[in-house]
Amino acid sequence: MKGKLNITEIARETGLSISTVSRVLAGKTNTSAGTRARVLQAARRDGVMNNLSSGRLLLNGLLVFAPPRAFDVRTDIFYYKVIQGITRALERHEVRLRYCALEENDSDAALFLAKMSQPETEAALIVGIDDARIHTLAAELRKPCVLINCYDRRMRLPSVSPHHQLIGEFSTHYLIEQGHRNILTLQCLRRYTMELRMNGIREAWNTHNLAFDEERHQLVAQGFGTAESEQRLGEFIRRCPPSERPSAILAGGDFMAVGAVNALREAGLRVPQDVSVMSMDGFNLAAIHDIPLTSVHVPRDELGMEAVRMLQQRLLCPDGPVGNLLLNGRLMIRDSVRRIRANKNHSAVQRDGLYD
Repeated sequence: MKGKLNITEIARETGLSISTVSRVLAGKTNTSAGTRARVLQAARRDGVMNNLSSGRLLLNGLLVFAPPRAFDVRTDIFYYKVIQGITRALERHEVRLRYCALEENDSDAALFLAKMSQPETEAALIVGIDDARIHTLAAELRKPCVLINCYDRRMRLPSVSPHHQLIGEFSTHYLIEQGHRNILTLQCLRRYTMELRMNGIREAWNTHNLAFDEERHQLVAQGFGTAESEQRLGEFIRRCPPSERPSAILAGGDFMAVGAVNALREAGLRVPQDVSVMSMDGFNLAAIHDIPLTSVHVPRDELGMEAVRMLQQRLLCPDGPVGNLLLNGRLMIRDSVRRIRANKNHSAVQRDGLYD
């Protein structure tokens, strides 16, 4: 057939009706697993799958694995929004979406294996699970699987993630280009993805021939919450001589930025007149105490959308190359960062900055 979509020929090869073949290739759900397998095998053999529209999702059941907190917007808004992105990406497909909670590390391998072995689980998306045993099982089960914000160190499974290192590097570059040379990074380093951001931050300092000192330029929190960030930064300001006070704070999330602004206000410091505040997060807050927040938006809704697209490609070409897709952040310039002149005197807040 030379790759042409000839439904009649596939029907003849498989012994199925034309309407059944049409339903399978349209991604409809009202066909059995065995029937679907026969049609798809014939379609792949004849080169038809290479020319099918990428809009088709040729499966009936998809299972999403994620940490327990991902299913509660109050405990992890980032992953919660990622899962919402998956749901939106599947709205136009007739796919039954199911969920299963797994711990990031030391996951319940027996539970994962049981869920993946169910006939209704035709493919899976694994969100934020770092357990290498889970990745090995997913690869060995030979069902289409895509990782989100994690990666398979043995290079068997495709993944889509924010480009954490570049996001950290870009955010720091922006502050340095605005004239800041004493930048305090307020981060939670509970996962390797945040370590990647710190690698990017250090790389930006090196690029500008600036010396990064962990004692002066890095403040580590256990979580991403407001209260802890406010406490940590408040203690830092109280012991920091005014002459060594940072001119800017780069927070690892919007709620950490709230804590930073609260601590600065408690110390009698204004944002951005005395200290600038910038966030790396995902669309959670546009302003803090009526101060429009400059931030780099980390992709989250897009992760789910791109993971579904990647899954489509795995279904169409299961033996295709496996890789990792890294999504860039997006800079939103608002009023919480001041531009500093070369002589270190402060200028007025500039709405039109370097990247406008």
